Amino acid sequence: MIQLTIKQAQKKVDDWIKLHGVRYFSELTNMAILTEEVGEVARIIAREYGEQSFKKKEKGKELADELADVLFVIICLANQTGIDLHKALEKNLEKKTKRDKTRHKKNKKLK
Repeated sequence: MIQLTIKQAQKKVDDWIKLHGVRYFSELTNMAILTEEVGEVARIIAREYGEQSFKKKEKGKELADELADVLFVIICLANQTGIDLHKALEKNLEKKTKRDKTRHKKNKKLK
């Protein structure tokens, strides 16, 4: 299986939008869609790992598919706002490393 870099994933989504999606939805619409998709992830997590049970019509929903939906919309938002997610993630990890270098290791709750 070929694995995509983040940059390749951003291009692949952009190509898909241009071929099948006509154009990107507005940023506001995509934010609403992202919220909806995260809600679907939460619903599965609550039923698979929490105390809730599935309704008949919810059977067959897959966490992997719902997480992919979330990733797709995040990539759409990044593309349409000019964000290089690879650079953004690298910068974010640097920030977290500086800020949390020892914090989690010192957290007695995590031992």
